[in-house]
Amino acid sequence: MPTAHATPVSLRGADKLARIPVKVDSQRASPPKPPWLRARDPGTASVRELQKLLREQELHTVCEEADCPNIGECFARGTATFMIMGSICTRRCPYCDVAHGRPAPLDADEPARLARTVAAMALRYVVITSVDRDDLRDGGAAHFAACIAAIRNTAPRVQIEILTPDFRGREALALETLVDALPDVFNHNLETVSRLYRAVRPGADYAASLRLIANMKARHPALPTKSGLMLGLGETDEEVLAAMRDLRAHHCDILTLGQYLRPSASHLPVERYVPPEEFERWRHIALELGFVEVAAGPLVRSSYRADQLAAGSGLIAEAAA
Repeated sequence: MPTAHATPVSLRGADKLARIPVKVDSQRASPPKPPWLRARDPGTASVRELQKLLREQELHTVCEEADCPNIGECFARGTATFMIMGSICTRRCPYCDVAHGRPAPLDADEPARLARTVAAMALRYVVITSVDRDDLRDGGAAHFAACIAAIRNTAPRVQIEILTPDFRGREALALETLVDALPDVFNHNLETVSRLYRAVRPGADYAASLRLIANMKARHPALPTKSGLMLGLGETDEEVLAAMRDLRAHHCDILTLGQYLRPSASHLPVERYVPPEEFERWRHIALELGFVEVAAGPLVRSSYRADQLAAGSGLIAEAAA
């Protein structure tokens, strides 16, 4: 069982976003959701069974913490994106529903519990992500490495994708820490276009996120790199194209494009809902730019069907049965 810690500070909604530099207009409504934007009902027996296992092992998933619209589909398939280092983030991003505050100290037993859960679920492909941990000297990179190592030791045939934070100001140390525990895919989301960074990702830096991807690729040229963008936040077509070109220029191999969905009235409003045919157009443009695999659609998220996307890229072998 994990070591007991003092109760951390946790803020959500309006309390979480009270001190961000660009204020959210909570009175401004998003457009009505179109009929084609429908997620699968998560209240199935398979979802409840997986949630029970996660609670028993005291693990978190981004699927639950961020109210992912695909939770029903992914949980029903027996897959999940595990969120390590707790459920409290040190950032206050107004598009995200993960709680902000003072996190608890790292749980040294978490890597072992994660590895046991992966083995119990008989997974072939695992995505590991985390909250931002600006309170840690290495941004949590050593904990990522410990989780990778524990899974490799317990289930050596499992393929591992990590979806990391930006390790603000600690990028070199973080990447060096991951040298001896490399994942099969390295993922870091750009999230949005350069102009919107201050409003969407306060505390983050557009150029630094691009450098993180490029620096990982420079260290490990054979390691597939991946990133994602949300659409519907007010970006222009020219800005989306520029962001995709920037990602290719920084050696990003795989791209996901999805619709931003507003978690609550306290979060940034949706500017528009991008129709499926437009996502398909962006997919073709991204492939023409040189991305080796692209997933694009209203409900696509960075780790949605990550195993299929990685295998489809041809950069890694298909997960072993």
